[in-house]
Amino acid sequence: MSTLYLDHQYVSLKLEGETLVTWLQDQRQRPIPLALLERVVCLSNVQLDSNLLGALAERGIAFSVASPRKPKRRALLLGQGHNDASLRLLHYRLAQDAAWRLQFSRELLAAKFKAQLRTLADMQQQRPDQRKTLLSAERQIQQALVSLSTAQGLENLLGIEGAAARAGFVALAAVLPESLGFKGRKRRPPPDPVNAALSLAFTLLHNRAVQVLHTQGLEPLLGFYHELSFGRESLASDVIEVWRPTLEAWVWTQFSQQQLRAQHFKTDANGCFLDKAGRQIFFAELEVCLRPLTRALRWQTRALIRAMRAWEAQI
Repeated sequence: MSTLYLDHQYVSLKLEGETLVTWLQDQRQRPIPLALLERVVCLSNVQLDSNLLGALAERGIAFSVASPRKPKRRALLLGQGHNDASLRLLHYRLAQDAAWRLQFSRELLAAKFKAQLRTLADMQQQRPDQRKTLLSAERQIQQALVSLSTAQGLENLLGIEGAAARAGFVALAAVLPESLGFKGRKRRPPPDPVNAALSLAFTLLHNRAVQVLHTQGLEPLLGFYHELSFGRESLASDVIEVWRPTLEAWVWTQFSQQQLRAQHFKTDANGCFLDKAGRQIFFAELEVCLRPLTRALRWQTRALIRAMRAWEAQI
């Protein structure tokens, strides 16, 4: 399965049988079989008709509209979801069960912290000159991992997770070139190339999580670890926590290998953002990372549903 990114002006989309054809001005581009397409990400003005959107929705192909300057989704067409309403009812019940939510969140954060520790181990191998800072971050995250078993509630877990995240970003700052200006995680707006890359990568992964959850029959808005928040798909925020360290490591690799460079970014009143040349590199490289993560999100969601059904069978 593949993702089609549209980032050119004067683009139009047309349906020809079972293929999607992109036209760039008057030039016909290579057609894409719908059977091989999983999502379309639109970052520019695109001409299309409603029949095409209907065809995408019928086949479960997501169509998202996003801004090339801001890591924010403007619209998302998902198509038909899962038909088993009983799963949604079970989801609503478990979202109100404090014991379930606490156990789910402990396991979720344990997996995230272990992923962070693996990234730190890789950093220590490649940057022994930053060993002191990296070892300090490692100790803090190991302590956070130990603290999970005694956490008494979600608020306590949020504090533990926040401290571990800050330690991870201190480590990330230590192994990145100082010229990038990364001093820690800042999002609204991202002030530097690293924060801009992180925000965009996290947003695209979040969108994929929404699509997977919708397809599998869960309610993306209703989380277990993340509380309800108007307009936020809290369950999608939950499931991607495990994979955030993977994307942080990917961003580190892109800058350390100079696939992405400071000159690929621009800054204005809306913060720092990728220019067109940078976006071409970013999306091509990120797709290689996101493909296995999308498969992992499906496995993760199916495992979550099995655990939910097992809880239901015990009551």
